[in-house]
Amino acid sequence: MRIVAIIQARMGSSRLAGKVMMKLANKPVLAHVVERLTYCKMIGKIVVATTNETIDDPLKDYCTNNNIDCYRGNSEDVLDRYYHAAKAYDADSIVRITCDCPVIDPVVVDAVITGYMSGDYDCYALGGQFPDGLDCVVYSFSALEKAWKEARLQSEREHVGPYIENNPHLFKNGSLKLFKNLDQHRWTLDVSNDYELLNKIFDALYRPESPFLTHEILQFMRSNPNLSTINNKIVRNEGYLKSLQKDKIIK
Repeated sequence: MRIVAIIQARMGSSRLAGKVMMKLANKPVLAHVVERLTYCKMIGKIVVATTNETIDDPLKDYCTNNNIDCYRGNSEDVLDRYYHAAKAYDADSIVRITCDCPVIDPVVVDAVITGYMSGDYDCYALGGQFPDGLDCVVYSFSALEKAWKEARLQSEREHVGPYIENNPHLFKNGSLKLFKNLDQHRWTLDVSNDYELLNKIFDALYRPESPFLTHEILQFMRSNPNLSTINNKIVRNEGYLKSLQKDKIIK
């Protein structure tokens, strides 16, 4: 089975433009996401999926200069971009990763892939009460292709998973609940407050020889409880919520 991690990335974020190339520990966020995924034992290929817009030329250039596979596709239809990227790299299964997760945990990703492979799943995700920023989902190529052909709502095209995840009568979906009572933590990068916190995490924990993992971040946060106030007022999954509002307007 060929398992391909596809990292969606673009420069034109409405909340924090250019965030994927902002520096943490003197490296772009994109570099950290790719680097951390290289420690996954279950992933056979890592691909960055960006858009064909001129604004994303720097992402393509960075990938080219650093020997990172890159696919360019539709800027608004992320499902279409993922489908064609998966097809271009002959993926049997696709691990969806977003480039706003610079502390993605390779151990967690491998655990999710292992769970996916343990059953005949179409979709298998990290579930439960986990810190925002560890998000990962595995899709079968057949499920992704079916969604690509049939999804109609804007929320189903702007995001990869909703059609699959919201139609359990069509797909076998599952999840791995590794964490409890940790969903108050926010380690993703959407706004400047997130960047402030992530800088502190990387300044304290980053080491080039191996990735720092979830338990180390949790220990750091426990030792510095005031840090959680930096970005704890931000709405989780705001982008998807906006897409759902668009669905209502179109209807």
